[in-house]
Amino acid sequence: MTRPSARHVLPGFTERTPSGHRTTDPYAKLLQERIVIVGTPVDETTANDVMAQLMYLEHHSPERDVSLYINSPGGSFDAASAIHDTLRYVTCDVETVCLGRAEGTAALLLAAGAPGKRLVLPGSRLVLRQPAVAEPVEGRASELAARAAELGRIRARTEEMLARYTGRAAERVRADLERDLVLDAQAAVDYGLADRIVSHRGGGRTAPGPR
Repeated sequence: MTRPSARHVLPGFTERTPSGHRTTDPYAKLLQERIVIVGTPVDETTANDVMAQLMYLEHHSPERDVSLYINSPGGSFDAASAIHDTLRYVTCDVETVCLGRAEGTAALLLAAGAPGKRLVLPGSRLVLRQPAVAEPVEGRASELAARAAELGRIRARTEEMLARYTGRAAERVRADLERDLVLDAQAAVDYGLADRIVSHRGGGRTAPGPR
């Protein structure tokens, strides 16, 4: 099996072990702590990486929580759906944490975390936006109609997911998606995308906002 190449060159470091020395990288160390990172645009590579890590961690310790840290501009709905379905499929709770930004489909992933375990850092920026075609669309009328129908299906699915995870009425979510809705950390908690704000790991948590 050929392992997919990394997007970036990761800094490596060597640590001493009882059997000698071992070279590793930050992501491997985070995985040992059951932390998975979504730190790039959401695409098929991101989805495959995250899915593999989540399923590995579930297999290793199905009763222990996993933390999914998100700092992403969003991206493909299909790729985000694959990650979302994996979050719901694994038996362990998946805590979601926004540090930096969670836009578009990345905000959906934050909201899909285990109830009570959806966290945002104080400087987080979240953006809700409707699905859009990423490139100019050309073709015959029938092809354009099919693309439009698919876009409508994705938007309906996005609205349904946001309404389910935030507790907002579907009509309110539909109206909010007519334009980009930018939220800071407290506004994200108030909207229902997250449960509380945290200032550091292990403490400094604010009380939940109104729902």
